[in-house]
Amino acid sequence: MIGRFAAGALLAGTASLWLTAAAAHSITPGPAQNVPAPFDIIETTIVTEGDSAVFTTRVRGEAGSEKPGATGNFEGSGVYAYVWPTSLDSGAIGFETKQGIVALAVTFHPDFDDAAKGARNRDVWHPHWVVLTKDAACGGGLKVIDIPEGKKPKVPETWPGVPLLIDSPDYPTSLKGDAVQVRIPLSLIGGIVGASYDGVTAGLRVNGNLHAPLLCVSDVFKIASGDLSLPGKVMAPK
Repeated sequence: MIGRFAAGALLAGTASLWLTAAAAHSITPGPAQNVPAPFDIIETTIVTEGDSAVFTTRVRGEAGSEKPGATGNFEGSGVYAYVWPTSLDSGAIGFETKQGIVALAVTFHPDFDDAAKGARNRDVWHPHWVVLTKDAACGGGLKVIDIPEGKKPKVPETWPGVPLLIDSPDYPTSLKGDAVQVRIPLSLIGGIVGASYDGVTAGLRVNGNLHAPLLCVSDVFKIASGDLSLPGKVMAPK
């Protein structure tokens, strides 16, 4: 239920984010004992520091300490993710414009690699840009947008070659104590200053039949705002 509500809120809210988002540096939900501590968001932020945008999520437990179990197969395998949904346009991260909901995600998936240029990343937490849209076939109500067979849309240089709107940039990423953090040069993400954002922890799953949707949000653990209203706002560098 929460996943389907989340999908609707994301899609409905993006059109008015620029007018309604609060000028806040962080979103600070209270702890939720029904959420596993490594995914129980207590603060999420996107701030500018010098020439970088810094994405940070703090949780009640140890960030990254819980990972999906390996299945030995790509199909049906699981992904855990710390996610920052934003109001960025997909064109700002190297895809065609107006494709869907742009989110930065720090993920772990032990059964496959999706790094740029064939590199290995299945054994580390690592960042992705993803473009999401609503899909009732997914347990969480959202999917990473598929690239249909035969189509060749515009993709970033670090696109990993999978049929999804997903990018695999090599941004500095750390999970230390209760915090997940990613640093991105401002020069690489035009439009982040003034953008609105939220924080989500989620599980994703590769379709067991490898058919579209290929990668679903299967479970939403926690939404920082509670309703995906994207109340955070990225402030200009001081």
